[in-house]
Amino acid sequence: MVQRLTWFKQQYDVDVLRDFFITGLQDMGASLSLQDRNGNYICITSLPSRWPLAIGQEPSDESIFGETIAASLKAAKARLSVVGDIISLQIEPGDDTIFEFRCRLIEVGSIGVCFMTVVMDRTEERRRERLLRTLLREVSHRSKNLLAIIQSIASQTARYSGTLDQFLGKFRGRLHALSTSQDLITDSSWRGAYFNDLVEQQLEKYVPELAALVVISGENIMLNPNASLHIGLALHELIVNAVSHGDFLKRREQIQISCDRLIAEDGQGAFIRVRWLEPLGRLEDSSVERDFGRFGSTVLEKVVPAAVNGQVLHRMKEGRLCYELLFPADLHE
Repeated sequence: MVQRLTWFKQQYDVDVLRDFFITGLQDMGASLSLQDRNGNYICITSLPSRWPLAIGQEPSDESIFGETIAASLKAAKARLSVVGDIISLQIEPGDDTIFEFRCRLIEVGSIGVCFMTVVMDRTEERRRERLLRTLLREVSHRSKNLLAIIQSIASQTARYSGTLDQFLGKFRGRLHALSTSQDLITDSSWRGAYFNDLVEQQLEKYVPELAALVVISGENIMLNPNASLHIGLALHELIVNAVSHGDFLKRREQIQISCDRLIAEDGQGAFIRVRWLEPLGRLEDSSVERDFGRFGSTVLEKVVPAAVNGQVLHRMKEGRLCYELLFPADLHE
């Protein structure tokens, strides 16, 4: 038997509350219909707008839903034999919408045993599920990429570290550089990070009180996640090298950092150019010389350019260090 209302004020007849129930079904995005055992409709409430009732025509599964859906509903109802049996099926009408049809065998007072069908629009719910699955796959993919980067950094850092303490110091710094870049990427909902933010995050750790000695110019371009991670790592190496081996702090000469968008000479495509210009002072001073064969240089000259499909110029000339990275804008925006 159909369960009665849990409670209602006795002065109101159940029929009076009909509009309340119909409105509630509409708010839920649900349609409710009742048919006898022969499939004849007794009542229909809040039918989805995509299936309008024909004026003056006796409703049937075929006239409302079409022959294909009607056949599926008939087959589902044929499997119901005992009051209380219920079966659900998912219907995709073909316009990127999804509906759940829930058919149940019930007993209604003097009418007897009937088919009750609840139709729920599951389109948005399924879209959210698909989006979530896509996001989870993306997170998995990016996590694997990040782990591969970390593994490479660990291997190369160990290769160029003489002691465990040296390895830990360098590895922690590089890991922190990746972490801060990843924070920016996450905050942007995985769109990437702005170039200026990547620079400023590295400066905060290594030259927080002397940031005025680093001048950022050009365009504050949004870099995609892959470019953000690798350029953040390159900036880390350049800043650490400048603080550890350079004399710009002592000489109080400014480092010039820029990011610009360039158009190819043939007009076919655009490029992003990242440039670092650092005063070095007297090159004959061995404490200023950079060991270009060590990992810092490997990151700057090989790892980062390869990751962004770019080209690099890294040299010391006329009393300053120049690092220039050029890579396609269409791949990394």
